[in-house]
Amino acid sequence: MLELGASVKGLFGGRNPRAVVFDCDGLLMDTEPCWSVAETELFARRGLPFGADEKALVIGKSLPAAADAMAEAFGEPDAGAEIADELLRLVTEVVTAKAEAMPGARELVELTAAAVPVAVASNSPRALLDAALVRGGLSEMFPVKLAADEVTAPKPDPEMYSTACALLNVAPADALAFEDSMTGLRSARAAGVPVIGVPTLTHRNFPADVVIDSLRDEELLSWVRGWPRR
Repeated sequence: MLELGASVKGLFGGRNPRAVVFDCDGLLMDTEPCWSVAETELFARRGLPFGADEKALVIGKSLPAAADAMAEAFGEPDAGAEIADELLRLVTEVVTAKAEAMPGARELVELTAAAVPVAVASNSPRALLDAALVRGGLSEMFPVKLAADEVTAPKPDPEMYSTACALLNVAPADALAFEDSMTGLRSARAAGVPVIGVPTLTHRNFPADVVIDSLRDEELLSWVRGWPRR
């Protein structure tokens, strides 16, 4: 692993990856505020506050895993499925109405897709992933889309990245992942995929191969522009 702050150009020994897999929520689409609106509402309905510690319990997790964490916090350990349904309804409404693409997302995906095969692999259910990508004008850019309800075990299990790499016909070590959460980072790591991190929770340690502040990072864009076009 490269040290934090290392150059993106040091990845792959100076070569470019053979494929790229992007996370969606919090990475390509600014949906974390939408999730936070829905999560805050769920906590408020039970008379509970929702702050940074509560957010850390759920960020990056699949819907069932986030709902189970909420169920424990609510003292409702058997209500995970009902909470998941409630959360999905709320967040879909907010995403459909308000979610926006992250700064630089469309440009980066366009540059990347011109050079190598790309996929999006999300811990959201397919319906919510599709809604977010359509809202952000990103849907048509991805020939391969993989959602949490299309794998046996979502992130942090490696299955999502292993499956995405198989669909892209590339070895995990030759692919590159973009992730914003520890859950996604662990998934990519377990599958053997190098990771560029753009962490949502910037105050927390994020041990990706390279960490950048934004998809508009000039060194990142310069590197990608230098990849041979397909």
